[in-house]
Amino acid sequence: MTDTPARLLNLLSLLQTPREWPGSELAERLAVSPRTIRRDIERLRELGYPVEATMGAEGGYRLVAGAAMPPLLLDDEEAVAIAVGLRVAAGHAVEGIEEAAVRALAKLEQVLPSKLRYRVGALTAATVPMLSGDRPTVDPAVLTVLAAAITNRELARFGYRANDGVESKRLVEPHKLVSAGRRWYLVAYDNDRDDWRIFRADRIREPRPTGARVAPRELPAADAAAFVTSRMYSLVPTYSADVTLYLPATEVVGRLGDTPGDIEPIDERTCRVRSQTDTLEWLAFRLTMLGCEFEVHEPPELAEYLRALGARVTRAAG
Repeated sequence: MTDTPARLLNLLSLLQTPREWPGSELAERLAVSPRTIRRDIERLRELGYPVEATMGAEGGYRLVAGAAMPPLLLDDEEAVAIAVGLRVAAGHAVEGIEEAAVRALAKLEQVLPSKLRYRVGALTAATVPMLSGDRPTVDPAVLTVLAAAITNRELARFGYRANDGVESKRLVEPHKLVSAGRRWYLVAYDNDRDDWRIFRADRIREPRPTGARVAPRELPAADAAAFVTSRMYSLVPTYSADVTLYLPATEVVGRLGDTPGDIEPIDERTCRVRSQTDTLEWLAFRLTMLGCEFEVHEPPELAEYLRALGARVTRAAG
């Protein structure tokens, strides 16, 4: 094998298999001399791949963990598995990895051959996730298109359905994607409205980049998440809730929806939650679904709603 780039890629593919490779076996596999193998190993090290050599009669090489993540070589099955897994992670908005999943998916789908992209799409279309709760789902393809436009600082067009059902066409400068529970928001500068806007990703239809690059604008907030929070609270009436839960704080985290607020442990079996909510019904439902005793301190409207709800439930039970 005289093509050095192709040989290096084949060598790297072998080393990414979790085992130790004797130099003689690598030389035989690639049809080169052991000296060439040693030279190629040095080239990989110069490129940032941490290849470790072991002593012995034959000597051996293996890829180990390094200080940075080098590019990986994936076969067809591995690429499909990772792409599908990233789509699931993006759709479920797993806490802590949701934005990284979308960025990685955008990069992977950009280089997937058409036959693999078709397989990923077919498998995704044939799979129905079993979701909990009533939050709308987001097509990961929408997220990856928007993520690419954000990365490239590129104008994007899409159709948008507002809360009242009105459809419109938008031309925006995408800034950031913000994940909140299973709901995604796009923060963007709306060129037609000449102002910053937030868009629910599940209401975005057929996004596409325009190819036109734009200079970055300064967001009128500390970060995109703070901007989304401030805009949402400015558009709807909110209640400040203060509730004691007779449940460990560790069991409450992640179970109070998109904006759980501050969760303060009182002791090992009790915690206090202070949160903002736009509807009493939503918060009452979340609290009762926790399956524990709780005490409402504020607001009085929440306590009154729960009393009325409890009376209805009691009457229904006879």
